[in-house]
Amino acid sequence: MDKVRVLAPSGMLGAGWDHATVERGIALGADVISIDGGSTDSGPHYLGAATAKTTAKAVARDLRSLFTAAAGAGIPVVVGSCGTSGTDTGVDWVAGIAAEVLAEEGLDLKVAKIYSEQDAAELKEHLGAGRVHPLPPLGELAAETLESCTHIVGAMGHEPIVEALRAGAQVVLAGRATDTAVAAAYPLMKGMPAGPTWHAAKIVECGGQCTDNPRAGGVLATIDADGFTIEPLDPGAACTPILVAAHMLYETANPFEMREPDGTLDVRDAEYTAVDDRIVRVTGSKFHVAAQHTIKLEGARITGYETMSFSAIRDPLVLADIDEWASLMRAVITQRVGQTLGLTDDEYAFDLRLYGHNAVLGELEPESGPPREVGVMLLVNAPDQATATAVAKVANPLMLHLPTPAMDYLPSFAFPSSPAEVERGAAYEFVLNHVVDCAPLDLFRIEFGEKTLA
Repeated sequence: MDKVRVLAPSGMLGAGWDHATVERGIALGADVISIDGGSTDSGPHYLGAATAKTTAKAVARDLRSLFTAAAGAGIPVVVGSCGTSGTDTGVDWVAGIAAEVLAEEGLDLKVAKIYSEQDAAELKEHLGAGRVHPLPPLGELAAETLESCTHIVGAMGHEPIVEALRAGAQVVLAGRATDTAVAAAYPLMKGMPAGPTWHAAKIVECGGQCTDNPRAGGVLATIDADGFTIEPLDPGAACTPILVAAHMLYETANPFEMREPDGTLDVRDAEYTAVDDRIVRVTGSKFHVAAQHTIKLEGARITGYETMSFSAIRDPLVLADIDEWASLMRAVITQRVGQTLGLTDDEYAFDLRLYGHNAVLGELEPESGPPREVGVMLLVNAPDQATATAVAKVANPLMLHLPTPAMDYLPSFAFPSSPAEVERGAAYEFVLNHVVDCAPLDLFRIEFGEKTLA
């Protein structure tokens, strides 16, 4: 093939799109459909609990759009990071939905599942052999950290996906994968140069985000021997050189480089040219193959159990010095929890956030005047749910009536729900930011279904 066209309908499976944009991509000659199915953007819960942030009906709707279009055109579909975090459970969840959609549509497509979840015991062997290395800002990995994780995944590059495609897969449902590997796999398999391929994959990873109307739909990347072009799938949307170039700033530590398992994309010499008022041509991208192939690990563990309480303040005297009130609240909660529950500071933790007053940026952007109203969120973390809820209940009358030192009456605030305490269950944290030296396929397992998935 002298060129490969990659259709990227959206930035994430389950986000939804107008099916007409996918049909237009097929009409423009798409050779493969690729879409990311997950992310770490929404925090560690989805990996720690092995659950998806999307609803099954949204995933089914999107898969139906992709499968019917791809089957009609005879092209493959590649989905990465299934089930949000790419756990084995996530792959099987998406595979089950896919099986239902295929059966309902009467489609006969060969499905491959690629599993990326890692066993802590096997990783400890890699660790002991010196094959595990930290990424900043973390230090050396302790074996106990691996053991503490509820789930660990490895972020695959393009190679396992290529392996599945070469074996005849028409639908690839991959576990955790780099966002770009999902789009790069098919073009690389067909012999397209690594520089333009990885750069194009980076630009299309979020669908229409590189266009002037991200809500309108996805994009089509056409990769050839000298570069690639990007075209929006919605006729009313446009790509510009600035918009395309700017996407290299998105989720990268260096806007000129991006590391993948098998090397580094280098766009220092890339040139972005408007083909017309909608399409952009990119040339000059390079890819430097690494001396050692590495797979990045992501792991999450339980940090405790959370209970949340929320109240709203409109009292002008409290709002006149809300920071002083918040400091008093923190002090009184600590004092009363100690007196009532007998807990010391190291037996629980809580966070008090003032939404409407510096809750997001804090001291980086202090308010210049008193806010009109503030939502007060109390988030308690403790080793068990009962303790977290007990702390929140001790704080309950304070969240409803705590006065400032200058007030001679009890103000009244407002809880949005009854009961005021919301038990959030287990809370998780990311604890791995490390890579493993290995061969491209070492940490992954590929399984094929017969016609449909059981």
